[in-house]
Amino acid sequence: MHNITLIPGDGIGPSITEATVRVIEATGVDIRWDEQFAGMAGIDKHKDPIPEQTIASLSQNKVALKGPLTTQLGKGFRSVNVALRKEFDLYINLRPAKSFEGVPSRYSDVDIVMFRENIEEFYSGIEHYIDAQKSAAETIGIITRYGSERIVRAAFDYARKFNRKKVSIVHKANIMKFTGGLFLEVAKKVAEEFPDIQCNDVIIDNMAMQLVLNPNQYDVIVTTNLFGDILSDLCSGLVGGLGVAPGANIGKDAAIFEAVHGSAPDIAGKDIANPSALILASAMMLDHIGEHIAAEKIYKAIRETLRNPKEVTKDLNPASNVGTKQFAEFIVQHIKSN
Repeated sequence: MHNITLIPGDGIGPSITEATVRVIEATGVDIRWDEQFAGMAGIDKHKDPIPEQTIASLSQNKVALKGPLTTQLGKGFRSVNVALRKEFDLYINLRPAKSFEGVPSRYSDVDIVMFRENIEEFYSGIEHYIDAQKSAAETIGIITRYGSERIVRAAFDYARKFNRKKVSIVHKANIMKFTGGLFLEVAKKVAEEFPDIQCNDVIIDNMAMQLVLNPNQYDVIVTTNLFGDILSDLCSGLVGGLGVAPGANIGKDAAIFEAVHGSAPDIAGKDIANPSALILASAMMLDHIGEHIAAEKIYKAIRETLRNPKEVTKDLNPASNVGTKQFAEFIVQHIKSN
């Protein structure tokens, strides 16, 4: 029995979460779900975007599956996702980008894993207006040796564990000589401990170009917070978009698995959202808790579903009438038939 916190989220979150739970149940894994709320749902239920009950549940269960949360732009409460990462020191943002047959894309056979440092730099929350008129603002990005070393080591450990051949360090040390230079220095030193893994370093602007020119030249990428945020979405675009982009926020003592796309309130409750990202995130979660057979069942079933244009949602096939629930049922059928 696994005790896992379930945060359905906002907008389409509840519907894709329901679909994902249905798929997980089909694998036969025994999970006791502890449903909690955050974001706008947290405000509605408990007048708090991160209720104490949600924090307590995560503290106890150590693992959570989370739907998308709404964050207001430039106003309101700070990003709940960022706050949760800080609260539980979830320093690894793990974002795989993998091509799927049946998902429209400019590229094929892309298989990139992004390791983004998740706590430091410009998302540290150190920002303020510099005058009373609010005519200028300042954000301070902090890079530490400790934070740099642990994210780079996580990337190399992953590469060795899963037989990945190459780790690319992305930086801007040519201009940001202190912060970027520190990250690059630490990363190169860690790389020396992994002589079996090829390593190169790439300046961020060149990396953006190279990914568009030829994404197949990359395997594992590790970088700082802001660059990782941007590049992880870019990599998702290489394989068809955020609809098939799962993510995980992992620390020493806790992990949150999520769909990285938005809450799409305009289509909430219409049974048309594609739940693939959260379903893929759930497979990552099952791997994390040691349920590898169940995880592989989901990976195989979703591959079979996505390659059939009659079984996918409208975002992948405009002629389709398949909804969120039916898409999940197709995956369930493939799980049961294998």
